[in-house]
Amino acid sequence: MSYVGPDFDPPQPRRSRRRTLTVAVAALVPGALLGWVMYEAVGSPGNTDGGGSGNAAVRPSSTTPSDTAPTISATNDDKPPGPTPTAESTTAPAASGPLKGKVVVIDPGHNPNNFQHTTEINRKVNIGTNWKECDTTGTSTNDGYTEAKFTLDLAHRMRTLLEKQGAAVKFTQDGDRSWGPCVDERARIGNKANADAVVSLHADGAAAGQRGFHVILPGKVNEGAANTGPIVTPSRDLGERIAGSFVRVTGSAPSNYVGNGTGLVTRKDLGGLNLSTVPKVFIECGNMRDSKDAALLTSGAWRQKAAQGISEGIVSFLKK
Repeated sequence: MSYVGPDFDPPQPRRSRRRTLTVAVAALVPGALLGWVMYEAVGSPGNTDGGGSGNAAVRPSSTTPSDTAPTISATNDDKPPGPTPTAESTTAPAASGPLKGKVVVIDPGHNPNNFQHTTEINRKVNIGTNWKECDTTGTSTNDGYTEAKFTLDLAHRMRTLLEKQGAAVKFTQDGDRSWGPCVDERARIGNKANADAVVSLHADGAAAGQRGFHVILPGKVNEGAANTGPIVTPSRDLGERIAGSFVRVTGSAPSNYVGNGTGLVTRKDLGGLNLSTVPKVFIECGNMRDSKDAALLTSGAWRQKAAQGISEGIVSFLKK
């Protein structure tokens, strides 16, 4: 699946506070990948469960999202709602709407306090295929804006949008615990909620010049406690819809360093995906170590667009 969007270099125009968004048509043929302006950089980022990317490339899927997602009203407010009383509880009574009765779990990557609990987050947990660190501190921009702060802000914005559509929204954490949760617990929270969709939010820490977003899909794993077979297909559908909406709403291009320009990467080494029994994807919204991506990630107006793009992909998936 490939997407058409602008080059990164020109500044993106500010969008109006309320407007009707049209939904991207079915995915373009793989040849459209040549339409992307690629960036001058090569290399591969880190390989952590907490948000680094692997080198796996995926072929464009023949499955194309065809449903039209309802318009979600958004604002450019720099101050999203505050934290929930408890991370695993529904934040507010679900409103009437097209997603009434649906449960969405948002997994804000990392935790702002992880750096103070290195012993706890470095202990190994079983992710099915092997053992891996409980969690990581996450990355940050060169100016010190942390990934953990970014993911919580984005999660708050998404919660507001999705609750307006009638969904019951739950968090894996909301800055309301001293560290973690570990990646295996994050998966269990989504499973326990019997979520209709789970999205884990991240920003990458790759080399400067490596730019763009990518959505990480679960590979087929059947080992130990991991059995992703039942969720591989629906998770790919969810991921493709999110990727398409993200391009359309934010104007951001797919990663120029993983995914062969598709914005989609399949991995089998992430506990949060391996241990999930419900449809789940990760999204790396950009590279915090690249100055151009960092300028977007630190912008409240852009984060609102990112929240809207991801949310509209979720709505499209749940309404199909």
